[in-house]
Amino acid sequence: MTRKQRTLRTAVEFSGPGLHSGQVIHARVLPASIDRGVEFVRTDIAGSEPIPAQITYREAKERRTRLVRGNAQVDTVEHLLAVCTGLQVDNLTVELSGPELPGLDGSALQMLEMFQRAGLVEQGAEAREFKLDAPVYVRQGNATLVALPSDKPMLTLQYVSAFDEPGIESGTFQLDVTPETFEREIAPARTFCLASEVEALQKAGFGKGATRENTVILGDPLSMMRLPGEPVRHKLLDLLGDLHLLGADLHAHIIATRSGHSTNADLVRRLLDMMQAAETGGLIRRESGLDVREILRMLPHRYPFLLIDRVIEIDGYRRAVAIKNVTINEPYFQGHFPAAPLMPGVLQLEAMAQLAGVLLLRKLEHSGKLAVLWSIDKVKLRGAVVPGDQLRIEVETTRDKDQVAQVRAVGTVAGRVVCEALLMFTMVDA
Repeated sequence: MTRKQRTLRTAVEFSGPGLHSGQVIHARVLPASIDRGVEFVRTDIAGSEPIPAQITYREAKERRTRLVRGNAQVDTVEHLLAVCTGLQVDNLTVELSGPELPGLDGSALQMLEMFQRAGLVEQGAEAREFKLDAPVYVRQGNATLVALPSDKPMLTLQYVSAFDEPGIESGTFQLDVTPETFEREIAPARTFCLASEVEALQKAGFGKGATRENTVILGDPLSMMRLPGEPVRHKLLDLLGDLHLLGADLHAHIIATRSGHSTNADLVRRLLDMMQAAETGGLIRRESGLDVREILRMLPHRYPFLLIDRVIEIDGYRRAVAIKNVTINEPYFQGHFPAAPLMPGVLQLEAMAQLAGVLLLRKLEHSGKLAVLWSIDKVKLRGAVVPGDQLRIEVETTRDKDQVAQVRAVGTVAGRVVCEALLMFTMVDA
């Protein structure tokens, strides 16, 4: 049975140095509305957009999970996201005063305890889930990840470690992931490194916030473990955090061997392809986009009211990016305004609504429908759009249920935000 979405009852705050940057950062974790997901906000960067915890925003970085949007990035998000996966928390806003989450004790235990003290509340919408129905295999060198269908209504994780360094014991660990097993078996496991790596990692700029208290050093007799096989359990902690980037509860059995953040991300991308293909009737992510002829086949709009020229990026039915080349030949410039031509703000909103319509109509269950704009909220017109500009429009589905969809939209010119809005649509028969 599908569970309800959940968020925190009250806010949580904590501070401390980042494990890699060593910079002292303040974090504030706030409840968020349904279908919002987990978003990170850099409060030290004026006007920065929220960074969703989605695989689309992941950027490759050694020994951590990094998310990037525009000029803002956040590092080492995996421990907090593992708590969200382990406790089944769906919607949060995480405000950060710097580029990395505080490392705390190197595990997820302290964050879990703070979440438990704050309390969790169910929300009025069902959580998204994905039951794997075919095997998936990822390999990078000697690291592998295999995801298999499972009869269990949950996620099962198994990790097999093999350390090349003499004297360090390898091991394996497996568990069915529930809030109880996560708290007991996985959350307390701290990050680790090999004693032989310490000097090289420090020279490379890693681990500036690492201490003997928050990092297990394998091969160092002074380093004590909290749990049997703590490094293997921490690998599962990282895997749980990275799996949150799928955006759904996963029902599968995953077997990991020597894997890390890079292989985890590859697996999430493969799973996302499969999930979106199932939901959209075969259409998957990472497509080149749509030209104007394809747009005309999807939308009823025609000259002079078709306001997108090309869809340059499309991600299932969750996200799309399009461009509108603004020229002096636009008919509305004859009256708005002859001496100082400006693209009307309402037409910027219309362009965003048209792209949202393209995105929503890709979903199989919306075949034969029209996406009719129902309401507009949180509108901000931040700058002028003039002849010669290229308006770049990005839309992201935040809710789609029972013939009603909500889309967040942003328009930019040369990287400068010029318009944004929250659009609500109802799907009607064409």
